[in-house]
Amino acid sequence: MDIINKSNRDKLAYYLLLFFLIAFSIATLFPFLWMISTSLRTDVDLFKNPMNWIPQSLYLDHYKEVWTTIPFGRYFLNTLKLSVIITGLQVIICSMAAYAFAKLKVPFKNTIFVLFMANLMMPWHSIMVPQFSVVSSLGLYNTHSGYILIQLFSGFGIFLMRQFFLSLPNELNEAARVDGFNEWKIFWKIIMPLSAAGLSTFGIFTFTFMWNDYLAPLIYLNDDTLKTLQLGLKAFQTEHTMDYGLLMAGTLLATIPMVIVFLIGERFFIQGVATTGMKN
Repeated sequence: MDIINKSNRDKLAYYLLLFFLIAFSIATLFPFLWMISTSLRTDVDLFKNPMNWIPQSLYLDHYKEVWTTIPFGRYFLNTLKLSVIITGLQVIICSMAAYAFAKLKVPFKNTIFVLFMANLMMPWHSIMVPQFSVVSSLGLYNTHSGYILIQLFSGFGIFLMRQFFLSLPNELNEAARVDGFNEWKIFWKIIMPLSAAGLSTFGIFTFTFMWNDYLAPLIYLNDDTLKTLQLGLKAFQTEHTMDYGLLMAGTLLATIPMVIVFLIGERFFIQGVATTGMKN
């Protein structure tokens, strides 16, 4: 009898948890649904009281106007270019540093790693001024190169990849050394291919952050031909007014690449989050 009651309690707990998770998932979709609904409304329909979630008629002109009101295509390509380049460079650079911390016998490497991790405790705003001074002194202000330069390093990326590399057995490295592999070959031919899940996780995090970055492009990219999508969408908001329809249409279009990236790397992303930090 007790076994039956325990089984029923477990089932009840399971269904309650499932219900709350589904309800929470639906709640998180509301902003996205509101964005879609707003992008398909006219301004008159938008401010009707009471507001209807479903537009009375589909108004698709916002998706045409967003390309002509601002140079949306140029902003999109700028953002894509910067996000892809920075993501690729960060993944490579941070992975090499993480490999050294995880697998190489370096004196005081744990102390050095703690100093690297101190970077995570420092808000970017605290180093914003000296960083800007360095970029300006190098003559890279108002260039994509300057913006890429300040994004090459990520304390979070080193931490994430180090934890993933620690989960790989050291026997792989030892066997490779016996076969005559140096550390460079071990890293590229053994460690990196086995780390697809961790690399995908870090890549998705980095790409998403770079795609959504607003403050750094605002500081370093003044020329209109260099601006990113996040700066371009600001044009739909003035001091006294805001064009909600165009803003939501532009935001929805800007969201699509992130959704595609996540869908492509979803399997590796979930696997990487689940296994990072598990040490054999």
